[in-house]
Amino acid sequence: MNPSYLVDIARALATGTVSGSRGRPRQTDLCRAVSAAYYAMFHTLAQSNADMLVGSANRRRSTWRQAYRALEHGEARRRCGNLGQMRDFPLGIQDFGKSFVVLQRVRHSADYDPDAQFTRFQVIQLIRVVEDSIVALDSADREAKHSFAIYILLRQRNA
Repeated sequence: MNPSYLVDIARALATGTVSGSRGRPRQTDLCRAVSAAYYAMFHTLAQSNADMLVGSANRRRSTWRQAYRALEHGEARRRCGNLGQMRDFPLGIQDFGKSFVVLQRVRHSADYDPDAQFTRFQVIQLIRVVEDSIVALDSADREAKHSFAIYILLRQRNA
């Protein structure tokens, strides 16, 4: 799964260029754009986690895939929304976490609320947030991303 392709798909849906026309996008297209944008963030996080915990996707493929697939939507949202814990990470990772929480909420609305309405402007703004958030996570230093992967994927136990 390539997150940048998902961003491209989201942008094409939001701008009405999916079917080759440059018309006003339908609500269905805008909802699918929101969903694709969220999944770009989700797969970016899954890939970062696997890379940080296992290494390159080309080595130990089954182990890397297991780490990639370990990411759970609800748990990732809860962890990213825990501002007390997120404060321990650099600002770029904190920004990614805040955006992840927002995008997941908006994606739920886009995917499950039959009355959800979006404007092209709103969706394009969300896509920009996603792009900036992905850059912020990718730009974090290796140690911070490693710690973030452990925080997101591994259950914490109190002593």
